[in-house]
Amino acid sequence: MTDYAVGDIQGCLDPLLQLLDRVNFDVSNDRLIATGDLVNRGPQSLQTLRFCHSLGDAFKTVLGNHDLHLLAVAHGVKKATPKDTLDEILTAADRVTLLEWLQQQPLLLEVNDFCIVHAGIPPNWSLDTARSMALEVEQILRSEQAGHYFEGMYGNQPQGWDDSLVGQARWRVITNYLTRMRYCTAAGRLDLQAKSAPEALATELEQDLAPWFSYAERKTRDDKIIFGHWAALEGRDCGANLFPLDTGYVWGGAMRLMNLTSGEFTQQPA
Repeated sequence: MTDYAVGDIQGCLDPLLQLLDRVNFDVSNDRLIATGDLVNRGPQSLQTLRFCHSLGDAFKTVLGNHDLHLLAVAHGVKKATPKDTLDEILTAADRVTLLEWLQQQPLLLEVNDFCIVHAGIPPNWSLDTARSMALEVEQILRSEQAGHYFEGMYGNQPQGWDDSLVGQARWRVITNYLTRMRYCTAAGRLDLQAKSAPEALATELEQDLAPWFSYAERKTRDDKIIFGHWAALEGRDCGANLFPLDTGYVWGGAMRLMNLTSGEFTQQPA
């Protein structure tokens, strides 16, 4: 059995199928693990959800910010934006099955000796902390409080973690860390506006801000982390034990697949 991890699909099913064909993916023997953002922006969001759901136990994913946005829209607490490509899902005959399945997915996965998360883990959190915080939100998403969660999900405040946080503010910070984070301080204060690669913002960032993974004192520096979300990194070498898989297919880049046994990357260009 071979486990493969793939970066953000974002409704681009064709390149994913091409990648799986190139590595001779065997649904009866192999597994595909996604870094989240299965849907949105690309033209095949419904088909992507159906395909991933059809793989059964051969597929695992973490939730990304676009997946959570779809669920919030489906819950009626947010309107779709003109850039969203979610209408086909929301009007599909099998939408209930697909959306209920999506809402059951985790925010953090551990496969073999890898941790998979959509955006990252803040430098002030250990893997044990991230695991515990992810589980806290996952349990809310799987409960009758899910609607209340989505009502408070959007927003950039609070900017960082505080043990005294409760309710929606607490869940929002956890969600922002795991699904939206790029830049933060060593203490985990977020800047959710900056999205470009570090070199493009070198003169614009506040002095104490840097990519979440760049801090020498990061508590997960010895943990292998696979993440997506940050297409502007273009899959660059981010340091030891870091595996960025979002190479921005939906923006004209490539889609990246990683063999978790060999460490080999396979890319499908746009």
